[in-house]
Amino acid sequence: MNYKQHLEHPIFDIISKAAQELNLECYVIGGFVRDILLERDHKKDIDIVAVGSGIELALKVSELIPFHPKVQVFKNYGTAMLRYDDIDVEFVGARKESYSHDSRNPLVENGTLKDDQERRDLTINALAFSLNLDNFGDLLDPFNGVSDLEHKIIKTPLNPDITYSDDPLRMMRAIRFATQLNFQIEDESLEAISRNKERISIISGERIVDELHKILASEKPSVGFILLYKTGLLDIILPELTALNNVEEVEGHTHKNNFYHTLEVVDNICPNTDDVWLRWSALLHDIGKAPTKRFSKKQGWTFHGHEFLGGKMVKKIFERLHMPLNHKMKFVQKMVMMSSRPIVLAEDIVTDSAVRRLVFDAGEDVENLMILCEADITTKNSKKFQKYHNNFKIVRTKIVEVEEKDRVRVFQPPISGEQIMELFDLKPCREIGQLKEAVKEAILEGEIQNEYEAALAFVLEKAKKMGLERV
Repeated sequence: MNYKQHLEHPIFDIISKAAQELNLECYVIGGFVRDILLERDHKKDIDIVAVGSGIELALKVSELIPFHPKVQVFKNYGTAMLRYDDIDVEFVGARKESYSHDSRNPLVENGTLKDDQERRDLTINALAFSLNLDNFGDLLDPFNGVSDLEHKIIKTPLNPDITYSDDPLRMMRAIRFATQLNFQIEDESLEAISRNKERISIISGERIVDELHKILASEKPSVGFILLYKTGLLDIILPELTALNNVEEVEGHTHKNNFYHTLEVVDNICPNTDDVWLRWSALLHDIGKAPTKRFSKKQGWTFHGHEFLGGKMVKKIFERLHMPLNHKMKFVQKMVMMSSRPIVLAEDIVTDSAVRRLVFDAGEDVENLMILCEADITTKNSKKFQKYHNNFKIVRTKIVEVEEKDRVRVFQPPISGEQIMELFDLKPCREIGQLKEAVKEAILEGEIQNEYEAALAFVLEKAKKMGLERV
């Protein structure tokens, strides 16, 4: 079939002309082609494979574009990239690859288009459109990728054991595409992932996390995480999560399956936000439950302190997977450590002081915390479900009221340490810290308003009891 109508953007004619001048064959390959055939929004990036030098083709394309866009050359990989009309175009020479057992970096040699298609991870990513003058727009599909698209099948072009063992990241990509596209992984391919799961150990944490991000950003992340679990990959990547899939019974008492509960929470959060770090928070919010699980005859199953321990575990996970140890990690830690706070408020009578403390501790992240906690309601009892959501509405209303009145979300003390030092002619000392802490507590408890005059009167009274005299 011919798909010339999808190649009307000027960049394709320019590439075709450049290839003619160099006497090269060239093709559009991969995701751009796949997404056109699926009638999905195609990404603003295009992969071009040349039978010859991809770098040379990129330089010629830049030469033919009037403003001569800069070409980034990656000699080690034999690739080049340029940007034209908000489109990133990557060029690579057709190649065949061979792998050693301890690395996903292949030995590369020049090859044909078929060689290049064979090295692709999936049949649906090996599809190509010709940009050559004699068959411009023709589809080249040597592995029946179109049929796999029609039947929603994920499979590899060659023997899946070889494909996955050569580059184990392809196992993650197969699961990610199955999740994003709502496709089924072919049985033989799925079994090959299980057989080759240990090979994932040669993949860097950054590469693994990039795939996890894309799974978390999909419409229903649980699909991907269940596949990761069933194939054994999740136990290698995130054993803290799989440890939650252990339901025990003692004297007739059981507890919920916190693994599948977690996946429900992650799914619940997706429609509300596009922030992947909030989804990470949902994924890790209960990881402290496995190590803190205890049974007592009085209380049954308990998980005391799981939020605090879970927050500490977050850092270890981020370090192990080479994830950012900056404000993003601190955000996830905060969400995990505070994940039960609004739930406790929703169960009890909501007091102003409790809400003030919640807003003070959560700060600018209070809305994200509320989204997480509402997603955490996975009960199948419709009355309980409605009750919790109604209670959360009350908590939200209280947050607005308290914030308007007391402004504690981004708390700034109404009276500073320097002002206290001047009032009592003090040098830096413990008493100043005690007075500032007392003012903060008085505001959070609702004893005084969050404003200077009230704070000054409070400090003078408190200082008098401490034996300090105003100068």
